[in-house]
Amino acid sequence: MTPVQFLSAESNARIEPADFLAHVLAQYGAEPADLDVRPVALLTFIPALQHRLLRHLGMPPPQPQPIMRQAWYNPEGRAFSVMASPIGAPVAVMLLEQLIALGARRFLYLGFCGALDPALTIGDLFIPQQAIREEGTSYHYLPAGVEPTAPPAMTALLQEEGKRQGVHLKQGRLWTTDAPYRETSVKIAGFRAAGVQAVDMEVAALLSVAAYRGCEVAALLVVSDECYHPTWRPGFGAPEMRRGCQEAVGLGAAVADLLGP
Repeated sequence: MTPVQFLSAESNARIEPADFLAHVLAQYGAEPADLDVRPVALLTFIPALQHRLLRHLGMPPPQPQPIMRQAWYNPEGRAFSVMASPIGAPVAVMLLEQLIALGARRFLYLGFCGALDPALTIGDLFIPQQAIREEGTSYHYLPAGVEPTAPPAMTALLQEEGKRQGVHLKQGRLWTTDAPYRETSVKIAGFRAAGVQAVDMEVAALLSVAAYRGCEVAALLVVSDECYHPTWRPGFGAPEMRRGCQEAVGLGAAVADLLGP
């Protein structure tokens, strides 16, 4: 049997994001222009981060909207739209594609990651610079041998604003997987030996879409658990974790403003 080639040479797909949006919005009596999505979008994967961000911005609790049932806001006096992103590469990419179709061009994601390297501990903030692709979605956007990278200008801006706010940031390579319950000791050791410092479920795919569509995506992740010990050490709810989430929200909002027009 001939191996499946995920990456197609065709630029057009049977279902284009703009066509799907138009179909869904028509059911609400709306058009894409009615949504007023700004060119810069600040997105959160984790509900706890979204709630902190909305409180930081003085915004109301989230309400479902017609774009994949995700809430979005245009905070007054800010340069960006705020949205919640679904967890997991396939659905996160569907939302990203639709936001690109609506005119957004720069995206900053706030989320969690697991630490593979003892240099990262609970509550640390981590910027993925490159991503190892062990999910399926990215292979429809980039050739298999390509390692997607975050835009250097966006990661530099995060570092500069972090210094200004007194927030220490770490950065490096990330492993993105579709199977968080198959992060085995052998795999963790292998990735760690290759210089990979953290693991998540979305970033590699999002960076791949950005490269394909000519947009910019960066991420700021809070270390939520340590995977380098003999047994798993979660930090959800720990004081260090709460501190890291608050730092990520403040830093993310400031950088999203700087990314605006």
